[in-house]
Amino acid sequence: MKRALYLTLDYIGGVSILIASVVKTIPKIHKSFRLIVDQVVAMGIQSLPIVGFVSFFMGAVVAYQAVYQGGGFLPDLYIGRSVLMALTIELAPLLTGLMVAGRVSSSIAAELGTMRVTEQIDALESLAIDPARFLILPRVVSGAVVLPLLIIFSIFIGCIGGFFCSITMLRIEPIVYIEGLRFQFLIRPVWVAMIKAVIYGLIIAIMGSYHGFYTKGGAKGVGQGATRAVVSSCVLIIFFDFVTALTLLK
Repeated sequence: MKRALYLTLDYIGGVSILIASVVKTIPKIHKSFRLIVDQVVAMGIQSLPIVGFVSFFMGAVVAYQAVYQGGGFLPDLYIGRSVLMALTIELAPLLTGLMVAGRVSSSIAAELGTMRVTEQIDALESLAIDPARFLILPRVVSGAVVLPLLIIFSIFIGCIGGFFCSITMLRIEPIVYIEGLRFQFLIRPVWVAMIKAVIYGLIIAIMGSYHGFYTKGGAKGVGQGATRAVVSSCVLIIFFDFVTALTLLK
């Protein structure tokens, strides 16, 4: 019990110290602009294919399930609305966050972990280069920027998937589905989705950076760090999804 408590406090303390070191480098963010752009490309553009593929079929499934659960009593106008609301409020932020966590968080942890075990981070420190500004800050900023854009992309592609399912399998008129997307549209779920996106992006970048930056044990430690980064990112994303649902959707 004492060991578990000690490990928990050590973990929380290590993450807190990492966050504090990143916050201190924010005034120097202009020096990392090129690095941020590189990370945006690595995190965002390279994640588009998998996010788009999953989102398309996610939207199709939501449309099909809306009709199935409605038992034939749900008006066709509500199919488009059901797809848009389900994607915006819950599915697009959560599933996109989990997908990006699996791809990006492990990549960050493996990259920084390799730099740690090969003493490249020690070399940066010996050259008076702050590793937090040079390695971690660009990834954290990119995570907070990229996730909202990916979630908007996910919602858009998901609505297209629901459209194709509706007109090909459910025999719904295209104009009815499109009007359903506009029917009783609310802006608040969009803002909630964007808040979730920023939180998830920060979680993914910070967890990947933490488990990579403090890697020990050579190649085996790099692999373990990448695995722990993904697991911790996914757990925290699901936890904060619950918290945001309780606090922001009242």
